[in-house]
Amino acid sequence: MPSLKTVPPVPPDRWKLSVAPMLDWTDRHCRYFHRLLTRHALLYTEMVTTGALLHGDAARHLHYNVEEHPVALQLGGSEPTELAHCARLGEQWGYDEINLNCGCPSERVQKGAFGACLMAEPKLVADCVKAMRDAVAIDVTVKHRIGIDQQEGYDFVRDFVGTIADAGCTTFIVHARNAILKGLSPKENREIPPLRYEFVYRLKKDFPDLEIILNGGVKTLEQIDLHLQQVDGVMIGREAYHNPWLMSAFDSRYYGAPGELPTRLQVLEAMQAYIGDQLARHGEHGLRLSGITRHMLGLVNGLPGARRFRQLLSDPVLLREQDPALLRIAFDSLSRTGPVAAVAAG
Repeated sequence: MPSLKTVPPVPPDRWKLSVAPMLDWTDRHCRYFHRLLTRHALLYTEMVTTGALLHGDAARHLHYNVEEHPVALQLGGSEPTELAHCARLGEQWGYDEINLNCGCPSERVQKGAFGACLMAEPKLVADCVKAMRDAVAIDVTVKHRIGIDQQEGYDFVRDFVGTIADAGCTTFIVHARNAILKGLSPKENREIPPLRYEFVYRLKKDFPDLEIILNGGVKTLEQIDLHLQQVDGVMIGREAYHNPWLMSAFDSRYYGAPGELPTRLQVLEAMQAYIGDQLARHGEHGLRLSGITRHMLGLVNGLPGARRFRQLLSDPVLLREQDPALLRIAFDSLSRTGPVAAVAAG
């Protein structure tokens, strides 16, 4: 595998593939792990609220590994001045993009008057985007749904995008479902409202000069191929987390990157070294091994012994020892249920 010590330049086509911001999942350890699988896809932080940055421990929320680039900071908020300040913080910390969350449907987010409910106030979103764009030199993007509640017509999302584009935003990440703000949980909002990919395709036709990125329900390379014929990019959500090996083909298939694909064993060895480094930096009491291994449970999905692999990386007794060698123990357990050579090779 190529070394991660050299930060690659931000690719101009970084939006071609990206990994969605996922609350409680895409933390810095998860993103480092994902970066071992793809050097080019754009990675997003979990949503960070403006309140957390303005009134909490900003460094804790903004810290990341330099190897994660290209990496974007997603903000949650609805007050233009506060968002502008937080966007400046993100730029100062070296993030490659600032993204505004206009798609999260959770009640907790709604109580803060941001997330998907902002789609009902496109002029406010435009003011927020303009304030952030005036504050930073890096890209400011918006992630949103195709509608909210009973606003199910295409005109709603078309007018929303048009209003925000007038404020200078040129990149829109579109989750191709409505958000039901009352009556559905966040999980149900990811599954029950129907996917309407044709709305996202129409946005690209109506706004050919904008970068339109499709998100929602994408699980295979073949699906990515089809969507890329219609839009500028595809964002992968939970499939990237539950089946991370999918990303190992991204660089060669979509970015023309030379060289062999990484192997699972190489990824595990790199993560073992990473954990050792993190323990040395933060001490055994400042880092929980389970906080890293939980992101890796899907690495061998579909292979013989995958269940045993997950059990070992989740075992509270073994995790309590804080020993990075647990990754190799889990990998070696595969040899008792299937050929290790085949696993190591792919």
